[in-house]
Amino acid sequence: MDMQALLQQAQAMQQQLVQAQQQLDDAQVEGTSGGGLVKVTVSGRGSVEDITIDPKAIDPDDLADSAQTIADLVLAAIRDAETGVEELQQEKMGPLAEGLGGGLPGGGGGMPGLPGF
Repeated sequence: MDMQALLQQAQAMQQQLVQAQQQLDDAQVEGTSGGGLVKVTVSGRGSVEDITIDPKAIDPDDLADSAQTIADLVLAAIRDAETGVEELQQEKMGPLAEGLGGGLPGGGGGMPGLPGF
C-alpha cells in the first residue's frame, strides 16, 4: 500500500468536501404549495431563509380558517423545499461518501458528524 498516494487521495477528498459544503452554503432551494400561494426558500443546509404568502391565501370573511390553511400551506411548502435540499445534498455529498467507502482501508465507515454518511 502506497501511503503517499493514500494521503494525496485523502487530501483531494478533503478539498472536494470543502467545495461541496461551500456549494451547499451558497445554494437556495424553493418549495411551493397551494399552486404557488406559499413559497419557502431554504438554504442548501436546510435552514429556512424566507417565506412568502400570497394575499390571495387569506379569506377576510373566515380568518380562523384562513390561518389554519396558511399554516398547512407553509408546512407543505417547507416539506417540498426539504425534499429539494435532500436531493441537492445527495447530489453534492453522495459521491464523496461513495469515495470514502471504496478508497480507504477498512471500507470506510461513513463520515462522523454528517447525516447520511
